[in-house]
Amino acid sequence: MSSESTRPRSIIYLGLDVHKDSITIAVLPQSAKTPTRLDRVPNELPKLKRFLDRCAQAGELRACYEASGAGYVLQRAMHAWGYACEVIAPSLMPKRPGVQRKHDKRDACDLARLYRAGELVPVRIPSEAEERVRDVVRCRETFQREVMKARHYILKFLARRGFVYREGCHWRSGHLRWLEHLTSELSPLAPADRLVFREYHALLAYTLQRRDALDREIEQLALEPALAAAVGRLQCFRGISLHAAMVLATEIVDWRRFERPGQLAAYLGLVAREDSSGPRERKGSITKAGNSHCRHVLVQAAWTYHYRPHLSLEIKRRQQGQPPAVVAHAWKAQQRLHARYEYLAFRKQPQIAVVAVARELVGFLWAVMQDVSSSTVARATAA
Repeated sequence: MSSESTRPRSIIYLGLDVHKDSITIAVLPQSAKTPTRLDRVPNELPKLKRFLDRCAQAGELRACYEASGAGYVLQRAMHAWGYACEVIAPSLMPKRPGVQRKHDKRDACDLARLYRAGELVPVRIPSEAEERVRDVVRCRETFQREVMKARHYILKFLARRGFVYREGCHWRSGHLRWLEHLTSELSPLAPADRLVFREYHALLAYTLQRRDALDREIEQLALEPALAAAVGRLQCFRGISLHAAMVLATEIVDWRRFERPGQLAAYLGLVAREDSSGPRERKGSITKAGNSHCRHVLVQAAWTYHYRPHLSLEIKRRQQGQPPAVVAHAWKAQQRLHARYEYLAFRKQPQIAVVAVARELVGFLWAVMQDVSSSTVARATAA
């Protein structure tokens, strides 16, 4: 056997700047100081494969691109072709303050250079089954936002016409009957205004109908073996309903990839900014640089901890059949987080106290999810 055949192949690093219609590719061999090629190819898989096949003749390819709206289509396709490809977290890319220029070619070169240096942080690639379930949950969140918008349309329109409901809380049974009356022929609204109001009212009814249909679908998905264990444990905690548990389970998926609760809190954007130098230490608001879906449900759950520790009938129902250690941990979280809120709310604004409670709640959730994540991910991937 010749020495040429036993010699290890050189590594070629590719930085891909991906757009909807094109991909700018920087080709950086392992021993080169700068990229040897800088090409733009159409964002079409057959043409990209031909380009990669030509590059692979000179060495082993290792590619990367930033996480974006392009999703994971390229990564999955390249993996199927036998080429290594990672998706990079854009918020963790090193930045040079003095560089004020940004364009596709520079971005591709920076990706290749930093990837070769090991300075980039790859994200976890979900399986196609995990991504589909996650999109169902995100779709439900979209319709919830549309429900809020439709309600605002109704209230603002009626306020402009001088109709304000003052006999109770909005969106309760009395308020809903009042709104139904405004759509009838006996409505005090002018005919043109009644037409507009009926359209707004129909829009609200439609968004509520679709949201409720998605809720029923999510309830069925939560019973799947890939999610049932994680969702059941998460619901043991106060403030985490079925929907919130599904958001956390489908967005984080594998909780074991975070070695410490602090890493998970940073991933969710719940850690404080810091600008310290020398003896001066200055911390600011949270970074909000992580997963906004999880951060929202955690902050909403944290508001429930300003009440005294209590096991409601709903929480007892959700805790049935769960491991006693998880139930005890959830009760400990109620006591600890309520005391934490009382302590901070006395000194700071309630909003600041709630964010701190949400950050500590992450630690309690991380602790109970360590022994279910591996089996959950394995079943989800197999599905």
